[in-house]
Amino acid sequence: MTERVIKPVGRGFLFLDSHPAGCEQLVRDLTAQVEARTPDKHPVALVIGSSSGYGLAATIAGLARYGIDGVGVSFEKGPARRTATAGWYRTAATAQYAEQAGRKFHFVNADAFADTTKDEVLDLVAKEFGAVDYLIYSVAAPRRVDPRTGTTYQSALKTIGAPYTTKSIAFEDGEPQLTEASLDVATDEEIAETVQVMGGEDWTRWVDALAERKLLNDGFSTVALTYIGSELTGPIYRQGSIGAAKAHLEQTAKELSERDGVRAFTSVNGAAVTQASSAIPGIGLYVSLLHKVLGEKMQTPIQQSIALWDQLTGEQTPDLDEDGRLRLDRWELDPAVQAAVKEQWDAVTQDNIATVADAAWFFAEVRRLYGFDVDGVDYDAETEVDVEWPTTA
Repeated sequence: MTERVIKPVGRGFLFLDSHPAGCEQLVRDLTAQVEARTPDKHPVALVIGSSSGYGLAATIAGLARYGIDGVGVSFEKGPARRTATAGWYRTAATAQYAEQAGRKFHFVNADAFADTTKDEVLDLVAKEFGAVDYLIYSVAAPRRVDPRTGTTYQSALKTIGAPYTTKSIAFEDGEPQLTEASLDVATDEEIAETVQVMGGEDWTRWVDALAERKLLNDGFSTVALTYIGSELTGPIYRQGSIGAAKAHLEQTAKELSERDGVRAFTSVNGAAVTQASSAIPGIGLYVSLLHKVLGEKMQTPIQQSIALWDQLTGEQTPDLDEDGRLRLDRWELDPAVQAAVKEQWDAVTQDNIATVADAAWFFAEVRRLYGFDVDGVDYDAETEVDVEWPTTA
């Protein structure tokens, strides 16, 4: 047992330690926001990337709203010289909630790209549940090792066609700083590697593995989470190397849907503060301005995940666009909202960034990713850092 006082220490948007009590309270807060339904049966779900961002929100929303059983997969570091990662503590808290709710939901800590992980998870599915109803794919990783070739692919955050410079936000001693970030043009090889990491190949392999072992229930549905975003971030995101990967993900959904017994979608989620998005130049400033415009009308990942589950289960009619994508981002891309954000984007300067953008909110949200700035937590008290990974029955 190791208890100590944990303070936020880091650089930029990266923190060296996470706060276990803060992460636990954050999960409790998220579950409290979900209104439960009484399903005819408890669906079995497999969530790939269940420990953070939208994957965490989808796991919690599924557990709290529809009482899902199943397996969550993520890749987190346990406590050692530093604390465990925030995802480790969030997973422990989510497992505790699932147990208290009477659900059978297991968590596997392993590389989702590895075939050995697929074997381990599918063995667990076969033993505990027989088959799955839903597969939610929400993986954000900087690199991928293809287990069948041994090749390591590295994603690139670059533009396509021409270099691009954008406004961005940074913080110095907690105070917002308006900066500029420039991105180089991706080579064809870098684009191809980014597609290998963030595209649909591994998603397909998960569906293949389930199908080969006859672990798909009738009416099986799968969804991969994606993002389109604003014209303000388009040159860096949607029209950049990451966008090429997202386009591949969407094409993969169409190909999977052509199979018998598979219903596949991409879910276009709205902007949010996540560990992945905060690392992308321009996104932090954009999200800060978006929240300034929308305030409480900005839909959180848990709100969007509730809508996702309602549409997947048939509680609500799926909101599909002309390309067959589930759209959970219409609130963000409303023309009036985007016009207001662009006006603020053009107006922001170093002198007014603290008021034109919701910078304080954004900085607090980044800290909350690591378990800090969570209401109801005493950050001056010692907290236990040696939290065990949830055991699998």
